[in-house]
Amino acid sequence: MIIKKFLANTEKEAIEMAKQELGSNAVVMNIKKVRPRGLAKLFVRSKVEVTAALEEEVSYAETGKTAGSAKESADTIPAVQFPMPPMPDKEEDEQSIQDKLKKLEMLLEQQMNTGYGNRDIPVYPDAPEPSEEPVKTVNVPPEEQEDERTVTCKELIRKQLIQNEVEEEIAGQVMDEINRSLPLNASLDQILASVYQKLILMMGQTYPVEEVKKDARTKFIFFLGSTGVGKTTTIAKIASRLKLGKEADIALITADTYRIAAVEQLKTYANILSVPLKVIYNPTELAEIVEDMQEYEYCLVDTAGRSHKNKEQIEDIRTLIEQVPIGDRQVFLVLNAGTKYSDLLEIAEVYAGLTDYSVIFTKLDETSSAGAMLNIHVKTKCPLSYVTTGQNVPDDISEVNPQKVAKQLLGGNAKNG
Repeated sequence: MIIKKFLANTEKEAIEMAKQELGSNAVVMNIKKVRPRGLAKLFVRSKVEVTAALEEEVSYAETGKTAGSAKESADTIPAVQFPMPPMPDKEEDEQSIQDKLKKLEMLLEQQMNTGYGNRDIPVYPDAPEPSEEPVKTVNVPPEEQEDERTVTCKELIRKQLIQNEVEEEIAGQVMDEINRSLPLNASLDQILASVYQKLILMMGQTYPVEEVKKDARTKFIFFLGSTGVGKTTTIAKIASRLKLGKEADIALITADTYRIAAVEQLKTYANILSVPLKVIYNPTELAEIVEDMQEYEYCLVDTAGRSHKNKEQIEDIRTLIEQVPIGDRQVFLVLNAGTKYSDLLEIAEVYAGLTDYSVIFTKLDETSSAGAMLNIHVKTKCPLSYVTTGQNVPDDISEVNPQKVAKQLLGGNAKNG
């Protein structure tokens, strides 16, 4: 992994420097303001320091993948060129990695000082019976042995990830990578920073709505998901961002004629934004209006909530999506962050059989763990896009921030991504 820092007058300039030197596949690890000290602060303006990383082992020679391709590697950066994600301007996110992880570091120190490493040894009921044959011992030179303090530190970090609902297999992958990349008996700071960086790289680049369109054709944006996950409210939030923030010409389409008052709910949002709303009652009707919608930059399509266990309903969704050429559409799968993880995984895998998609996690304010986001991304290979944290339109939505998610998985304090 290549990690470098870039100093410039503005965040944009620093990120551009990182992209020029490391390439557009680089991932922003941290952004902070660097203020001059002493008398210099009276004459020298503050600068912005960007820490960026690039995974050396990643091969970027692959081609033909789409942003949501289920064939992409989960712990490498997708081959598709995404812009580097912006960082929030909050003072909290300008602190160093060490400051953000200070509480975890203190916890590690406390646990190790009380002899944690000698307790809580797991017992596995399915483990084979001990062999009666004499055990062959291997003499390892002391300089090649990992000391107890380092072993205990790594185990506590692994347990912290699992406590935040990261799958044991994925937590193990993270720690295996750390063992391979760090020197024997690395310092606590090195271990924490490396785990943090690995988590960010595993989260990959986010894939929100393509706000800078590549051509003049209308982009049809589909929102899929089960009933009650918040698709309609999420559509209203994104529509507001496009209409009010980007001043884009948009239209709304709904195929959700099954849920009571679903059309009326979207019509209310359409009236507030002063945008047209089309209602379709059959999946094939969408093909009839595709050309008529070319006067708009974006058409946001609300679909009916469908059970992932009902094959006929899932096929209706497939038919609806296929009315729009693949190059003119963008698909989001909307998942409730509070849903049981096994159900989330099953839903994600069913929809992966329909189309490539990006993932939106809703109701993140109703759950205390972000582990499911990392798990779903690793398991499905589909990029993450947005998280929602309430019902307020358009405020309670933001792009997934891998830095925040990584900090939450390690410290458990952040409430959203």
